[in-house]
Amino acid sequence: MMDSNFRGTLWMTLVLFTLPHLTCNLLCPDSCMCDFRGNVKCSGNSISDIPKHLPVNTNFLQLVHTNMAVINEQSLANHELLLRFRLTNSGLHTIHPRAFNGAPQLKTVMLSFNALSTLPARVFSPLTTLEQLFLDGNQLETIATDMFKGHVGLLELVLTRNRLSSPAADVFDGLINLTLLNLGRNSIKKLPPTIFNALTNLQELNIYYNEIEVLEAGIFDELVNLRVLKIHQNQITSLPPQVFWPLRNLEILTLSSNRLQAIPENSFYNMPKMIQLTIYNNPLLSLPDQLMGPMPHMTDFYLYGTNLTTVPGNLFSNMSGLQSLNFHLNDKLRELPSDLFCCVPKLQKLSLKSNDLHYLHPQLLSGLTTLNKLFLNGNKLQSLPDNIFQGLEQVFSVDLMNNDLKTLPGDIFLSNRVLEGLTLSGNPWDCVCSIRGIAKWIKHNEHVVLDSNDVKCQSPAYHLLRTVGSLRDEDFNFCDGTRFRSQYFSTHEPTKPFHTFSTSGQTSAVASTTTSPTTTSTTPPTTTSTTIQLATEQVTIPTNTPTTKPSASHTTTPPTSLQTPTTTQPNEESLLITETPLFYYNSRAFYDTLVVEQGPEFVHHNVHKGSVYVWFLPSDAALTGLLMFNHIHLVATGFSLILASIYCLNRLNKSMDELKAGCEHPPV
Repeated sequence: MMDSNFRGTLWMTLVLFTLPHLTCNLLCPDSCMCDFRGNVKCSGNSISDIPKHLPVNTNFLQLVHTNMAVINEQSLANHELLLRFRLTNSGLHTIHPRAFNGAPQLKTVMLSFNALSTLPARVFSPLTTLEQLFLDGNQLETIATDMFKGHVGLLELVLTRNRLSSPAADVFDGLINLTLLNLGRNSIKKLPPTIFNALTNLQELNIYYNEIEVLEAGIFDELVNLRVLKIHQNQITSLPPQVFWPLRNLEILTLSSNRLQAIPENSFYNMPKMIQLTIYNNPLLSLPDQLMGPMPHMTDFYLYGTNLTTVPGNLFSNMSGLQSLNFHLNDKLRELPSDLFCCVPKLQKLSLKSNDLHYLHPQLLSGLTTLNKLFLNGNKLQSLPDNIFQGLEQVFSVDLMNNDLKTLPGDIFLSNRVLEGLTLSGNPWDCVCSIRGIAKWIKHNEHVVLDSNDVKCQSPAYHLLRTVGSLRDEDFNFCDGTRFRSQYFSTHEPTKPFHTFSTSGQTSAVASTTTSPTTTSTTPPTTTSTTIQLATEQVTIPTNTPTTKPSASHTTTPPTSLQTPTTTQPNEESLLITETPLFYYNSRAFYDTLVVEQGPEFVHHNVHKGSVYVWFLPSDAALTGLLMFNHIHLVATGFSLILASIYCLNRLNKSMDELKAGCEHPPV
């Protein structure tokens, strides 16, 4: 019994719940969808007017993609509960002057993306409770000055994507409660200075994508409650001083993509609630020292696409809450003040990519203790200070791609313990001694260097296209000032001085030979040295020489730039290389004077792609004779082969002539 009663109650509840929905569906016209809440949506080319026999509870009617080109006088009649009416994307071009008389209770009218070019005078005046009016996406060129008279309750007015060019100064008078006005994407060239004076409660004003050239002084004076002002993508060339000062509640201001070359001093003062400010894509040449007032709530700032070469050191000092700074794509920005980022302690992302930066001050990033993303790619950085990243303990991503870096200090990333993404490709790495430290770091941190396979040596030639991380410790053995024993250099008795011979006459490197003053032959031998100056590197070759002055024929008068001889300990049988060995030195310059000692005799050098290649033969006479004999034998053999080839070709030619003659005159 109880089970039967329960089932009956359940069925009754289900019927009562679905009855309104079933009733609405039964009354819903063809090409429409209806629900029990009073929402009706109709679409299709078969609809040329508002369908009849709509559900009686219809309060929101949407007509989308229909063939309804005209709203007649009776189209909206007999819909007393209708509050929101939407007719969009339907080719509507005509509205009857009394079209809205039958539905004065409407609160929302949306006539977007149609073909309206004109509106009847005061066509919306019956709608005394109208709150939202959308006329965007039409072809309206003018708005009558009394079109919105009496609409004190209107909250949102959208006129974007029309052809408005010169709205009247009093067209918005009376809209004292308007909170949103969108005039974007029109053809407005000039706005009267008093056009917004009545809109004291306006919170959002959009006049972007127009052709405005000048903002009149005082145009925003009455907009004390404005929170959003979008003026981007116009042709504004200058700003009146203090034009934004009355907007003390402003949170978003977009001035990007205009034609501003300068901004007046103190322009962005009295804006303590500012969250977003954009001035990018303007041909700015400079910024004043005093530009930004306190903006503690600013979290994102964009400044790119300008002609700035530098900026004031205090530009961001009032943005203490800044978290993301996009200061990139300024192809003339070459210098940054050392204290530019001093006062943004919460910054997490810093983008300086694609500027023209050649140098960074060692203290530039020192205050960014919360930074986790740093973009320096696409600049012209040739080097970085040793401590540039010191203190960035939370940075996990650094991009240094496509700069002019040839080397980096080996310990430059030692303090960045959470670094997990580093890119270094696109730089002309010079794989000489100075790169040893960073090469070792890359080798041990390949998981951090995301593009390690593309971080390749561009010089010197003997390391060309090797990855920096593949360089081994033995590739840099010559960098440590190692003393090489006398396998080649000291296999002889030090009884003769160095001899010097003039070479190709290049003047960027010199060598000299010095001896002690002439004394008797019984005086103990003294130590002399040869100093070779190569750019900034010095090679000293010590030797023991007798006190007897060598023959003049063995000494070449040194140029005026010869270095003062240095002395070393006597009997030193070694060659001390302070920086780079002679045959690895990456310079086009070689010696004015070539030093030849009994030992290695350098017989030839050649310059190829910036490197100097030197060939030398040991002074062993037997080996030298053998090599010379082999050379002569090879030359003679080659000459003989050439003569034999000529003889064979001559014989072959004669044979061909005889065969040809035999074919032309066969025997009878």
